[in-house]
Amino acid sequence: MSVVAPSRPRVGRAIALSSAGAVLALIALAAIAPGLLATHDPLVTDVRASLQPPSAAHWFGTDQSGRDVYSRVVFGAGRSVGIGLLATGLALVAGVIAGSLSAVAPRWADAAAMRIVDVLLAFPEFLVALLVVAVLGPGPVNVAVAVTIAAVPVYVRLARAQTRSLAAAEHVEAARLIGVPAAVVHVRHVLPGVLGAVSVLATIGVGTSILAAAGLSFLGLGPTEPTPEWGLMLSAGRNLLLQAPWVAVFPGAAITATVVSVSIVGRILRARSEERGA
Repeated sequence: MSVVAPSRPRVGRAIALSSAGAVLALIALAAIAPGLLATHDPLVTDVRASLQPPSAAHWFGTDQSGRDVYSRVVFGAGRSVGIGLLATGLALVAGVIAGSLSAVAPRWADAAAMRIVDVLLAFPEFLVALLVVAVLGPGPVNVAVAVTIAAVPVYVRLARAQTRSLAAAEHVEAARLIGVPAAVVHVRHVLPGVLGAVSVLATIGVGTSILAAAGLSFLGLGPTEPTPEWGLMLSAGRNLLLQAPWVAVFPGAAITATVVSVSIVGRILRARSEERGA
């Protein structure tokens, strides 16, 4: 009896998924229980120990105020990842609602809504978020709102397309013919399919939201010192790259590892979803 070896793409995909999952598990632990991983208080300053290189006492070195960079990176995970998750979740809900309503709205209303979405999609998400923050003002709450607004158009378009596609499916038509109310048909037969498709896209969107939030913090529009937040830490270390590169390198590495890992998981999930739908 012959044994069929797994294809190389599947093996590579499994390795990538495992590696990305391990990174995200570590980031999740840092976000949920930073005290289990941190070695110092992230807010305690010690001018005499400022700008020390990585050592056994300070794994990632210290910043210009003598604060432990490793502990600040660990505690910063909760804020940086939290903003990304919150913004993505709100954008997903708003996008599904708006997209579903647009799909069943009169033609003129649907066309008007899609033109607004097209205009927003013509600009990068970060630029839209930057414009929203410019109107609302700086602050962590406004950053989350701005990132949410910037991410909504993508979910609106996908939710609208999925709603129209599923509404024309045979089982949905059959449910209508036997007298099931339209609202019940939508909730039971259309909405689950829409959420399934949009949630896969949202997995990738988390990374984009984290990156956008960190970028706004880097520009000084998010949390303020001494809050441990990756974008803010990266901004504080940008003028020390020659003198003390570890101040900026490690927060930057945390952002990169998180965004790349989320993107890997999201793309693999999307590939599997497309394979099942094929």
